Amino acid sequence: MSMNNSPNVFLDPNANRFQVNIINESHDNNETSQEDVGSDPPHYEETSFTDEAHNRLRISYRQGKRDLYDNFLQNGEKTEASLHPYDTHTKMYYLQTFGHNTVDPVPKIDYYRNTGSVSGNKLSRPSLLEIHEQLAKNIAVSTGSVERVANGESTTGDETAVSKEEENKTGFVKFGWVKGVLVRCMLNIWGVMLFIRLSWIVGQAGIGLGVIIILLATMVTSITGLSTSAIATNGFVRGGLGIIVIGLSVVVTTLTGISMSAICTNGVVRGGGAYYLISRSLGPEFGGSIGLIFAFANAVAVAMYVVGFAETVVELLKESDTLMVDESNDIRIIGTITVVCLLSISVAGMEWEAKAQVILLVVLLVAIANFFIGTVIPTNNEKKARGFFNYQASIFAENFGPDFRSGEGFFSVFAIFFPAATGILAGANISGDLKDPQGAIPKGTMLAILITTVAYIGVAVCVASCVVRDATGNINDTVVPGMNCNGSSACSLGYDFSRCANQPCDYGLMNNFQVMSMVSGFGPLITAGIFSATLSSALASLVSAPKVFQALCKDNIYKGLHFFAKGYGKNNEPIRGYVLTFIIAMAFILIAELNTIAPIISNFFLASYALINFSCFHASYAKSPGWRPAFRYYNMWVSLFGALLCCAVMFVINWWAALITYAIELFLYIYVTYKKPEVNWGSSTQALYYINALDSALALTTVEDHVKNFRPQCIALTGAPMIRPALLDITHTFTKNNGLCICCEVYTGPRKLCVKEMNSGMAKKQDWLTKNKRKAFYAAVAADSFRDGVKSLLQASGLGRMKPNTLVIGFKKDWRNATATQVENYVGVIHDAFDFELGMIIVRISQGFDISQVLQVQEELEKLEQERLALEATIKENYFEEGKSGICGFFRKASALNISKHETTKKESTINTMQSMHVGEFNQKLLEASTQFKKKQGKGTIDIWWLFDDGGLTILIPYILTIRKKWKNCKLRIFTGGKVNRIEEEKLVMASLLSKFRIKFADINIICDINVKPNKESWKFFEEMIEPHRLHESCKEITTAEKLKREAPWKITDAELEAFKEKSYRQVRLNELLQEHSRAANLIVLSLPVARKGVVSDYLYMAWLEILSKNLPPILMVRGNHKNVLTFYS
Repeated sequence: MSMNNSPNVFLDPNANRFQVNIINESHDNNETSQEDVGSDPPHYEETSFTDEAHNRLRISYRQGKRDLYDNFLQNGEKTEASLHPYDTHTKMYYLQTFGHNTVDPVPKIDYYRNTGSVSGNKLSRPSLLEIHEQLAKNIAVSTGSVERVANGESTTGDETAVSKEEENKTGFVKFGWVKGVLVRCMLNIWGVMLFIRLSWIVGQAGIGLGVIIILLATMVTSITGLSTSAIATNGFVRGGLGIIVIGLSVVVTTLTGISMSAICTNGVVRGGGAYYLISRSLGPEFGGSIGLIFAFANAVAVAMYVVGFAETVVELLKESDTLMVDESNDIRIIGTITVVCLLSISVAGMEWEAKAQVILLVVLLVAIANFFIGTVIPTNNEKKARGFFNYQASIFAENFGPDFRSGEGFFSVFAIFFPAATGILAGANISGDLKDPQGAIPKGTMLAILITTVAYIGVAVCVASCVVRDATGNINDTVVPGMNCNGSSACSLGYDFSRCANQPCDYGLMNNFQVMSMVSGFGPLITAGIFSATLSSALASLVSAPKVFQALCKDNIYKGLHFFAKGYGKNNEPIRGYVLTFIIAMAFILIAELNTIAPIISNFFLASYALINFSCFHASYAKSPGWRPAFRYYNMWVSLFGALLCCAVMFVINWWAALITYAIELFLYIYVTYKKPEVNWGSSTQALYYINALDSALALTTVEDHVKNFRPQCIALTGAPMIRPALLDITHTFTKNNGLCICCEVYTGPRKLCVKEMNSGMAKKQDWLTKNKRKAFYAAVAADSFRDGVKSLLQASGLGRMKPNTLVIGFKKDWRNATATQVENYVGVIHDAFDFELGMIIVRISQGFDISQVLQVQEELEKLEQERLALEATIKENYFEEGKSGICGFFRKASALNISKHETTKKESTINTMQSMHVGEFNQKLLEASTQFKKKQGKGTIDIWWLFDDGGLTILIPYILTIRKKWKNCKLRIFTGGKVNRIEEEKLVMASLLSKFRIKFADINIICDINVKPNKESWKFFEEMIEPHRLHESCKEITTAEKLKREAPWKITDAELEAFKEKSYRQVRLNELLQEHSRAANLIVLSLPVARKGVVSDYLYMAWLEILSKNLPPILMVRGNHKNVLTFYS
């Protein structure tokens, strides 16, 4: 074997990290190898798996040696040949990773994709079992599998090629951060407020507070943006306190933007915008509730923006006296036409919509530039009379402070401005159409917030430095020498507007909404800017609402809305969502009562911002290792502050709208929680559940056990929980909401098969418990024997203080037919439980617990029924198939129908046979017995035979049962041993003890004849039962007896039977007493006899348990660990 370490191999820029070397191992090439030595440097061939090769195998080979590689290629380079990478017996080639003969893959992004990934194909790496187990030889690698063998992929090369071809064929239109995020956010933030209301805000709040309002609004949205991945830039400006108002808004948007940026850089972002970010972070409950109202808010926002556009148009028509009908109906007509045009642009595709947005942005920028140019163009007398004097220090100083009028205040002005800051999610809402959402959303949103904030503050300061608050518009209101003026800045500039203090004026910051048109260089451009601002915002909302709604419907959180999940065209356009949004927008345009709905819509947006901020805080607080945002400029406490600020702003804007928003969100949250959608997104809520559970478990370890807090924490040996449901049900009855319950299963047999079967069934069986509302855990072990497995469970189960203290096991009904090893394991488990100081409960019901055969028959019946339905569906499909008309077609159909009838009859007869077998062989009583503990127990008794003091577990278990709904109608009857001459005294003692324990009882019975010999029939039955398991060594010679003991040490000896004769009498006699007193009880709880380890044989102990519990109602044989579980102290 020769290899070349030539540097050109390592310097090749196209070389992939993963190289597969084709190494010649022929034993016939000695001459060639010797010739290579000492001459040219050794040469080795390599195969690179690169993206450029499109997953094809490329091989370089030495001249004249092509025949060695012909078996790799067939039909040119397009098809991969069969390869035998593990054949070591012939001339062979190995696939090598870093020089090792292995299928262990190198790190690759495709292994970490989701199944439905659009950006690439999900590949499956080799399982640990495939790598860990012994390597199989002579494994033929099929066509297209060379890289799959090397890299552990499950998709063949052909399949990969097909999927790549389909992806290229569809030709998705994706946007960068400028066109996809920056442009949209800027257009949405620069709303109509910029041109119409900003001057009024500055007039009311002044320059100082106005800027603060803008900054505060921007800060909140920026934090949300930085937490969710760049969604916000929405500013809005007011006057006097204007700078503060603007500043406050900037704060809101900035905080939101920061939070959004953090969230969206923590993994791949798909379509759905704010809904996607919130749902994947906080879970479907929060995401589903906010997604619905956010989509609705965007749909209604379309109507709001379109009505704003229509009102401006109607004002122009009114000025030129060209109204079509009247103002209200003209608004409806123009609004309808506008929405239809916008819908046409949206349905045409995202590419056309993006082009329209760019055109609108250019118009908007020109309009803003037009305003700034107008501020430096020398004013004229007409504009001076309307309050515009160019830049004047006196006007700036006068307008710096607030001058609230008409009942306005800081927060009311802020409430009017803040809706301008709600456009920061415009880019994130089309996250599915972005090339790189993780990079585009933070960059585009935060830059948009910065640019728009600077623009808002710039416009606010400039307009407040040029225009006075009040002006009459009369060019004759000039200051005459000797006139006593009011000392305002207008007086110093030669105009007297003092009469505005006593009567309303039409001009100035406080009175004229068209100040920007007056100041600008060319007034119609401001009107064009208003058109651009309203139409761009309407278009963005018209696109956002269906996109968010489609993502929500795809997740199927609301089953009835799945109809709207379907997409059309190369960009998966939500046409159905567009139509629904159009209908909602049209409805609100025709209603034309937007003043009422506007505060609710603003609160809907704010609720989204609040949850985005809270998502960032929650994800950070949960400390999940999966929270690794690439955006680092965030802080969890700042995000929490942003969430609280958003909630406060909701009440500032409109308190009743805030309450309505919370009520709707709470209702949807409860609905989604109740429906429990089957999704798992790894939300921070799940991470916090784990953190809380871990903290609680650790805190619990510092708490010392106390008898008052004792509760049964059970290991139930149910096997698979669906196999022995009755055993699980009775255990669950006294552990539900009260203690720990672990359903355990022990796998025995070949370890490899056991481990495989165990691992594959873990999740399924835990899901069964959850689906059937059993508050229990499932645990399984693979062991050499049943006893070893249980021993492992008894020692290792639980966590900290949440460790099992009681073992629950079903009675082994078949012990007489079982092998000696099986009986030894069963009794050994009881001994082990006592060794580990656990309580012991053995449950017996007359029909037994195992219903696996019944489940098998039911499964078989379901399969047959599915086959029958599938066959009928196929026949019907063939029957109605087109192109089978005519005589031949008729006979073919008739033949098919005859076959179907024959097959159906055959299937039905099979089903009937199975059903008769089900009724005959599998007794219906077994199924009824398996559900008996699920049913509500009627009036009756639970009889407690408390014969031995075990610490109180024998009395505690039935007490817990009586406080459950299903057992509350059952009364406790106490049976205990005593002397004939002390019956009343014994009753009083027991009654006193139970009353101190505060346990109610219906009756106390003192049994005085427990030690009486049983009757002959009962004893005879016991002797016949143990007869097959006796040694009878006393009637044999000593040597023979010793030999028999060695051969069958498990058998009952005569000496043992004689030594424990009195105890055997007691068990038989107890069964007689149980038959006499408790035959009609709903449940019997009996003290479990303990067999001394190494003294009482397994078969004798099983005989005691058998005779003790035979022919009785359901019985629990209980023995505590002889530590107190009851106390009468407070």
